[in-house]
Amino acid sequence: MKPSEILSSIPRLSDMSADAIVDSPAFAMQCRLGDESAVLAAGAARPADVVRLSIMLEDEPHVLSLARSPRFRELDAIWDSRAEVPEPILLALVEKDAGDVLQLVENSVRRQLKLVGILSGDETSASLCLQVAGVVFTLTRTATVVSALGGIRNLDASHESIRSIPLRAATEYAAFALSPEDAAGLAVGDAVLVPEMGTVPARLVVDGRFAVDESGVARYDEGSLVHVFDAETRDVTLGDVLDAAEAPRAVEPKPSGPLRLAGGGRTLAVGRLGKLADQTALIVEAVGS
Repeated sequence: MKPSEILSSIPRLSDMSADAIVDSPAFAMQCRLGDESAVLAAGAARPADVVRLSIMLEDEPHVLSLARSPRFRELDAIWDSRAEVPEPILLALVEKDAGDVLQLVENSVRRQLKLVGILSGDETSASLCLQVAGVVFTLTRTATVVSALGGIRNLDASHESIRSIPLRAATEYAAFALSPEDAAGLAVGDAVLVPEMGTVPARLVVDGRFAVDESGVARYDEGSLVHVFDAETRDVTLGDVLDAAEAPRAVEPKPSGPLRLAGGGRTLAVGRLGKLADQTALIVEAVGS
């Protein structure tokens, strides 16, 4: 699975609203600034000294405020005296120096942008503070802007707030067919033959959603089989799953404690590993959960 597929499988992420994604410290939108690949992220600090621009995103009015940046060479040269520059000249400098930023906003919001004019005074409406490649700007926070930017694809899977999400996992040692009648008739003391134990690689089942083994990370499908797990689950993080997808490795099988036999979304029995004649078996010590 790709990181984006893994993130989309986690309810606390897939259920996030567009507003929550835009406000997340993990917000990071891949984009282009001119000919450069770049990342649009939350601004570290809201700028006070800005050129406020009236823009239209198709039929909606917005305010785009640009902070001073060495990237805007000619605009930077007249920054301190810009109040004395006629508006048509100032607009021409903005279009020349900040055209890449305007294009980035147009592409990111997926609405045609039109530069209308220069605004005076202070910001009066709610806005998003964003930064990209050393350029800091604010943009009116509207439903149009938030819905365009607030997709789960724009969460940085490497950010600690994503990687630290806790999950529960258990090692799965075997999976095999067991008839519904045999499953329903399990009793304490029964020995369930598990010849598959040790003949197939163990895998880690995380959150009932992911199967992690030497092949990487795949969606977990219980299917119609019954499964032998460690009875005790353990803590892992979403970062562990993402790392396993990036660098697959084998899961070390260490069935030293109680085991759980599960199927149909429930625990059928709990027991320990033993022998029946020369066959590996699960000796049932408790039925159900």
